[in-house]
Amino acid sequence: MADGPAIRDTGQRTWTNKHVTFTVPVEGLFDAWNGELGDSLARYQATTAAIGAFIDAAVKDGVPVRALGAGWSFSRAAVTSGRLVNTKPLNLFFSLDPALVAPAYPGDRDGLRFIQCGNSVSALNKALKAQHRSLRTTGASNGQTIIGVSATGSHGSAIDIPPVADFIVALHVVVGGGRHVWLERASCPVVTDAFIAKLGAEPLRDDAVFDAALVGLGGFGIVHGAVIETEPIFLLEMHRHRMKLDTLDKAINELNFDGLALPGGAERPFHFQVLVNPYDMGKGVHVVTMYKRPYRTDYTPPKPRDGIGPGDDALAFLGTLTDAHPEAIPPLINALMGKVYSDSAQWPVFGTIGEIFTNTDTRGKAAGLALGIPAARSREALDAVLELNKSDGPYPCLVALRYVKQTRATLGFTKWDRTCVVDLDGVLSDRMLDYYRKACALFRVKGIPFTLHWGKVFMLDGPGVRAAYGDAAVQAWMDARAKLLSPELRK
Repeated sequence: MADGPAIRDTGQRTWTNKHVTFTVPVEGLFDAWNGELGDSLARYQATTAAIGAFIDAAVKDGVPVRALGAGWSFSRAAVTSGRLVNTKPLNLFFSLDPALVAPAYPGDRDGLRFIQCGNSVSALNKALKAQHRSLRTTGASNGQTIIGVSATGSHGSAIDIPPVADFIVALHVVVGGGRHVWLERASCPVVTDAFIAKLGAEPLRDDAVFDAALVGLGGFGIVHGAVIETEPIFLLEMHRHRMKLDTLDKAINELNFDGLALPGGAERPFHFQVLVNPYDMGKGVHVVTMYKRPYRTDYTPPKPRDGIGPGDDALAFLGTLTDAHPEAIPPLINALMGKVYSDSAQWPVFGTIGEIFTNTDTRGKAAGLALGIPAARSREALDAVLELNKSDGPYPCLVALRYVKQTRATLGFTKWDRTCVVDLDGVLSDRMLDYYRKACALFRVKGIPFTLHWGKVFMLDGPGVRAAYGDAAVQAWMDARAKLLSPELRK
């Protein structure tokens, strides 16, 4: 490898996403690499210039260009027929000198970290643990890059904390034409002008532009770096047991746990999830609760079983199934659930957030639809998808309800004050896609407002997006993009 940064053509002319749900032709797949000369900041600056030159060449040639993270999305959010640049090798990681933090920054100055775009969630978990720090929340999977998680609006795992995108407080975006922009909220300055000048970036402190760019779907330029907020390391105490669905209505609709026999007693959980196997309702549903605990060293981290960790979502193991005859679906799912999602005397399990949510791989051609709805409609939505499965199924899937606090991102799909995410996870097949279409149609008939996770199976067209978010939000996102990118660069 040369000493300087490089964006190299791999020679590959097709690209397949991580879940092998589609393959697309590309003009070229390129790998981006940092150089080896100079200190970390000098290497970062040189890579900024290389990314800018890559964009300029694409503009000159009239070829679309997109940045690729871990390729985790089911949707084609990162897809282009032009030049696709793989940013995963760009994994520099910096602690910020407190002197470079803006005096008006309101948060924990010691918790800020400046990261390059290719850092995965799993790599950040390891790096931060060594510093006795932690991410605030993650999803059930952690193989994605942190920028990919943000760009598609992935939800987190905590009922009173916004999703992952919301602990990103600054973005360094290369937009081409000799420009790269340091983007923050005006209401929350993060770094000093001196630091931005060191990078040679153009400062832009604008709440509307920043909120739009957080879930930017790859359309705001190439995000080279970001500043994230972290917190002191902690443990999660995890429990899983079966409960009758009818006893959970207040918890499901209101996140009100009063009088409910949960392992933490009256303590409000950090994480609450209900997993429903439509083919085994008699024994109740699986309820997962997690409680935040002070960090200590005298605990035994959880060990994955058959490659499946305790925090894995249904998607992580249902990908092992293949499309089957309908009559085989219930026994197959029950057999699999009995093997990998059994309730036993192992609970509670203790671990850091990176040890509980450990999934860094995928298994087979999986499918997932995630509908964001107001939490107050959760039980109604659950009953609707279960009835649909009974009337038109069976379908090879499980249903999970997860909860997250509202995001500030303009097009973040967790848009309600308390958003319930209805996850329909299963096996990629025509049968499952039919289920997804019917579920969306049923929610419309019942008047249940919903959004869809941008990175999972996505079934909204332009009018559907406007119906989900409103014309004002869509226009605000487009206006923000126009403020950052020229018409030529937007094209």
